[in-house]
Amino acid sequence: MSLQIWTEKYRPQKLGEIVNQSHVIDRLKMWVKEGSVPNMLFAGSAGVGKTTTALCLARELFGENWHANFQETNASDQRGIDVVRGRIKDFARMKPLGSDFKIIFLDESDSLTPEAQQAMRRTMEKFSDVCRFILSCNYSSRLIEPIQSRCSVFRFKRLAKDDVKKFLTSIAGKENLKINEDAYDAIFEMSEGDMRKSVNILQACSTLPKIDRDGVYDVMAKVKPEQIGEMVELAMGGNFTEARNRLYDMLISQGLAGDDIVKAIHSQVFRLDMDDKKRLDLLEKIGDYEFRLNQGGTPEIQIEALLAQFLRIAEEK
Repeated sequence: MSLQIWTEKYRPQKLGEIVNQSHVIDRLKMWVKEGSVPNMLFAGSAGVGKTTTALCLARELFGENWHANFQETNASDQRGIDVVRGRIKDFARMKPLGSDFKIIFLDESDSLTPEAQQAMRRTMEKFSDVCRFILSCNYSSRLIEPIQSRCSVFRFKRLAKDDVKKFLTSIAGKENLKINEDAYDAIFEMSEGDMRKSVNILQACSTLPKIDRDGVYDVMAKVKPEQIGEMVELAMGGNFTEARNRLYDMLISQGLAGDDIVKAIHSQVFRLDMDDKKRLDLLEKIGDYEFRLNQGGTPEIQIEALLAQFLRIAEEK
């Protein structure tokens, strides 16, 4: 028996099962009762339910025939004008099965090239009588204004800790997992409101006899906030050698990623007892060194230099 991916196994099947996003779901339910929907734009960060909402809407509108009247295309894979003139246009011109219209769901539509977006606008106009479009994106500002004006815009919120915990608790009960309360906090810290990522982390930890906070960080090879806090305090307290040793232990012994360490350092800055001017200076340095890492800088050298900046700023009067 193959291992089933939990994000698909526990994906909501009805609009009423979607976590949070009630400001979106309530309006969609009204349109389902009326039997028709407009073109829509779903905007929001990853893992907050945009694709799931589109799938649930199609099921409730079309029933058993939802597959025949629903096409999903990922624009990040096929972002050129050919996909609009070919696959999307071919599906749009086909007659709906047992319904007045069909739905084309274009995921990550903000990845479409400007030329493809212009072609998309014309396709939306031409087939408006038999086809509805749902565009999903992270950044609606990357879509041209003519497309935005033709859609009802829905902005999906990042999920709160209680929402994520409630959903994960339900999965843990169905999978008979032994899990501590602090493990939920650790999962949320890593996922930052991304439900898909949260479920994937829980599944990755499901082989542990009992899931706790330390186990979550170990399985995901992520740095613990307290480790970063201790390293930063050592650097700012003048014990640069020991701070450097802690850094090399994380990078080499624990195999942690340099960019994860920099992001964790950024979080710790807001917990330090210092005046705002020094905090602003530190944030500026963190941004500078993160950019260097993204440009291919060596993690050991760049983060070591960042710790040196912490010491220098701490000693300023």
